[in-house]
Amino acid sequence: MSDPANPSLIALGWRERVALPQFGIARLKAKLDTGARSSALHVETLESFLRDGAVWLRFTVRAGRHAADAVACEAPALDRRMVTDTGGRRTERWFIRSEILLAGQCFEADINLTDRRHMLFPMLLGRSAMQGRFVVDPARAYTQPRWPAPAMDHP
Repeated sequence: MSDPANPSLIALGWRERVALPQFGIARLKAKLDTGARSSALHVETLESFLRDGAVWLRFTVRAGRHAADAVACEAPALDRRMVTDTGGRRTERWFIRSEILLAGQCFEADINLTDRRHMLFPMLLGRSAMQGRFVVDPARAYTQPRWPAPAMDHP
């Protein structure tokens, strides 16, 4: 479904399922938040290391509710930035650039890695990632088909 005011934008609900193909994560619940500038991903572990002189990050993402759903990931660090959370607290967080698959579109977005264990959604998709692609209808949720799992070109 598209936005009647701008047919090039896809209308989505306030919560959707996304895929992170470069990490082999086919489905992850995400809150679409136009009030947040950046996107955030819950990680259970996070460590930085050097690879060929560049800073990389090694982290664990839980793609479901069970221990077996933990996915070990590595990505080059994009940088560290200050982020203000909804409570007004500022913290410095690591950022990566990742592919996101949502509503049949695959695009890259900057994502900060943080502890979201007390949040309902392991991923928050902010307005920078959605701008020019999607509009959010807060009266809707999970507008995209759940099954089958999205096709991914990456391992």
